[in-house]
Amino acid sequence: MTVDVAARLRAARGGRLRRARATIVLALRMMLYDKPKLIGTTLGVVFAVVLAAQQLGVLFGLLQKNTMFVDNARAQLWIVPPNTSQTAPGQRLSTALLDQARATPGVAVAAPLLMVGTSVTKPGGGSEATTLVGFDLDLGLGGPWNIVAGDVAALRGPDALFFEDAQREKFGGLNLGSVREVGGHKVRVVGFTWGLQPFGPPFSFADLDTVRDLGDVPSDQLSFVLVTLTPDADPAVVAAELAARCPGAEVISTTAFHDRIVSTLLRQQLGITFGTSTAFGLVIGFIIVALSMFSAVIDNLREYGTLKAIGLTSWDLTRMLIVQSIVYALLGSLIGLGLVAAMSAGIRSANLVVIIPRTLVLATPIIMAVLCMLASVLALRRVRKLEPGMVFR
Repeated sequence: MTVDVAARLRAARGGRLRRARATIVLALRMMLYDKPKLIGTTLGVVFAVVLAAQQLGVLFGLLQKNTMFVDNARAQLWIVPPNTSQTAPGQRLSTALLDQARATPGVAVAAPLLMVGTSVTKPGGGSEATTLVGFDLDLGLGGPWNIVAGDVAALRGPDALFFEDAQREKFGGLNLGSVREVGGHKVRVVGFTWGLQPFGPPFSFADLDTVRDLGDVPSDQLSFVLVTLTPDADPAVVAAELAARCPGAEVISTTAFHDRIVSTLLRQQLGITFGTSTAFGLVIGFIIVALSMFSAVIDNLREYGTLKAIGLTSWDLTRMLIVQSIVYALLGSLIGLGLVAAMSAGIRSANLVVIIPRTLVLATPIIMAVLCMLASVLALRRVRKLEPGMVFR
């Protein structure tokens, strides 16, 4: 192999591009020649990608579970109790704010939303928690989505509810037409949604007045006001006007509300737990790659010395290690992301969805390439200090 390399380098002396091509080809041939090192280093990258990407995928899935209501309520602005950081039962607002919103210039629709925490009594005894969501059927904002059975129009019937499909067995074997007791009242199942389950109890949807009766909520109280704007309205101007008209409440855009929920969750246990797990995977992958590349250099010191003796510079050898680092990163990322995609499809459920966004897929090879190049520092230092004369000793 050395004679062939010398011939390549002599032929490449006339141009830097051909010289670079020759060293890249040599780097790839050396990788393929030492197959145990190739497999070991690639597995290190795969391990880092699988652990880090899966942890981030679970994190994104959990965040999506808690922002999905805001993302799917079809509102542009929200009027919420002060310092609200989640869509869940809590402080209540006066319905007077709803009237103020409807009278504000630039507001197309202002819809009430009521959330109540309660429980579903099972036929065999015991109960399970649920969050009742009451919305205006005529306006539709804040209503159910991901509907897998039933029709929203059926909620116009008395004591009619939509339940979460994934909780049917947990609620005692629900089916369309089933009757259950919720908050001390008999209700009828008229539809099912899928996947509408945040950290807390799953969402169950009903007409606003039905939820008031089931939760024993006064007619002058609600949880949120959902606002859409006229086409020519400036969201910032309308938000400022709403804030002035609604003292004691907070006006926030859908995007800002989404970001607040994410920020709150990341500051709590989620960020610490998943951040630590992701960092752990990257560190372990870094160590495996670093040790593998350094070991490969140590095992081939005479070969590297020979390459220097026949004309390769330290920069040529550095280029070889950088090329190897990038190839390890790309190969390991491809395999790792494929495994994560397969695992994500296998564990997908209403309770947990692993989300691998496109940005993560695109960023992973770049991050791993940087990681692998940093991991090659020890090997680079050893190669740069190598004396060509060692091959004659």
